[in-house]
Amino acid sequence: MRKDMARISLFVYALIIFFSLFFVLTNGELEIRCVSDADCPLFPLPLHNRCIDDVCHLFTS
Repeated sequence: MRKDMARISLFVYALIIFFSLFFVLTNGELEIRCVSDADCPLFPLPLHNRCIDDVCHLFTS
C-alpha cells in the first residue's frame, strides 16, 4: 500500500516538473540577436534561420 502511494506521488511530482518546464519553454520567446545569417544557429533541413532586423527567425524550406 505504501509503495503504491509513493509511486503515485513520485509520478505526480514528475508531471509537475515536466509541465512547468514545458510552460517555461513555450511561453518564453527566445530572441537571438544577429548581424548576418552566419550568426544564427544551424538547424537540419528543412529548417533554416535568417537574420531579419538583427533577430534570427526560423523558416522552413
